[in-house]
Amino acid sequence: MRIRVFRNWKLTTAAAALFALGALGGAALTAAHSKPNVEVKLSTAAPPKAGFGDVVERNLPAVVSITMTKSASPQLSRNDIPPELAPFFGRMPQQQPRKARGAGSGVIVSPDGYLLTNSHVVNKASQIKVLLSDRREFTARLIGEDTKTDLAVLKIDATNLPTVTFADSARVRVGDYSLAIGNPFGVGQTVTMGIVSATARGGLGIEEYEDFIQTDAAINPGNSGGALVNANGDLIGINTAILSPTGGNNGVGFAIPSNLARHVMDQLISHGKVTRAFLGVTLQPLTPELATAMNIPGNFGAVIADVTPGSPAARAGLKSGDVITAMNGKKVNDWVQLKLMVGNSAPNTEAKFTLIRDAREQTIAVTLDELTDRKIAANRPGETNEDAALEGVEVANLTPRTRRQLDLPPTAEGVVITAIDPSSKAAEAGLRQGDLIRQVNRKPVANVTDLDDQLRSANSKDVLLQINREGANLFVVLPAEG
Repeated sequence: MRIRVFRNWKLTTAAAALFALGALGGAALTAAHSKPNVEVKLSTAAPPKAGFGDVVERNLPAVVSITMTKSASPQLSRNDIPPELAPFFGRMPQQQPRKARGAGSGVIVSPDGYLLTNSHVVNKASQIKVLLSDRREFTARLIGEDTKTDLAVLKIDATNLPTVTFADSARVRVGDYSLAIGNPFGVGQTVTMGIVSATARGGLGIEEYEDFIQTDAAINPGNSGGALVNANGDLIGINTAILSPTGGNNGVGFAIPSNLARHVMDQLISHGKVTRAFLGVTLQPLTPELATAMNIPGNFGAVIADVTPGSPAARAGLKSGDVITAMNGKKVNDWVQLKLMVGNSAPNTEAKFTLIRDAREQTIAVTLDELTDRKIAANRPGETNEDAALEGVEVANLTPRTRRQLDLPPTAEGVVITAIDPSSKAAEAGLRQGDLIRQVNRKPVANVTDLDDQLRSANSKDVLLQINREGANLFVVLPAEG
């Protein structure tokens, strides 16, 4: 009994000792947590106003995520396999058309549910879903789209929606802050910041009509159709494209200016389509070489390379070789701007073009037609050519056979290029076999003898050629040798 009690006493004493140590340790830990060794100072100031938190908070609800589905081609089925190969494929089920899915962004422009987005986001969609920032989802209907500017207008059945405020994009300056808001890669609403890198970007071949705002704010797949806003939170553009060899952001993004977007949107809502004016000319850039050869002061303007027969330009007397420097009193910097100015004009209205012809300025009034699909080709720019020399080029007089081969009318005159050395300066410049040389220094060329005479009379000066390629006239400057 004593021994048992003794053992119990020893165990009880040890347990008590351990309990006391644990209590002391716990007290020490409690003391350590209640009295930190380093005291931090907590800020009581309001959040800083140097950032764009207020701008983003105001605009995020007006930017939506868009998903769409459309029918896609079915995968390979037995019907696609030639009968002689069918035994090698075994049994294959008949497959139905698949559904392709895509995603993008959009901008709410009216409280009653009108939205702006890119045409390529919703083009050929069988169903369009719009997800708002408050997680409400709507099925949208397509009001209209304009593939030439890559814009589309959608409508959802909702009211009292948050909207963006449009800025005057003509006042956007290089160096202004820009915020891109959208749904990149489908991860959810995202905001990126940058500056406006350039304005009036055109001639990129992205759209038929281009007047882009360039920004280095990160734009990625899924941002298409989203908002580009300024430091005040006002809409300056609709994000539409990036320049990237990999498909990811490289700091070169493009947005459709808000002024152009609004112009297109108003027409789509009112008429379901965009109506544009038609002038009827083929344009090409006024290069420094062309400006010198044509005796044009400065390097701004657009060269008329060709005039479509029967078009408004032809009826008014515009000619190939005219250089348009202004339209309705507004300066024309290049052919891209002129094309946009004509396209934004109303059909059946008069436009006054200031131009230089034979080194003299004059103004010609033209009553514009309406642009239709069959007339678009006449509005596309001609190809430009770099410095060239006529060495390495073989030419021949026109014959009935070559006229038929080149699809030229019987009255066509000129000298046809029958062969060209691929390593020659002419080839590097872009001259091709089949080009028809029509003029040298504004003087007509009827045959090879005329061509030789005109080239000799140039006296080693730059030579201005007019050529006809596939029915369109173009100007080329041949620089003097040496």
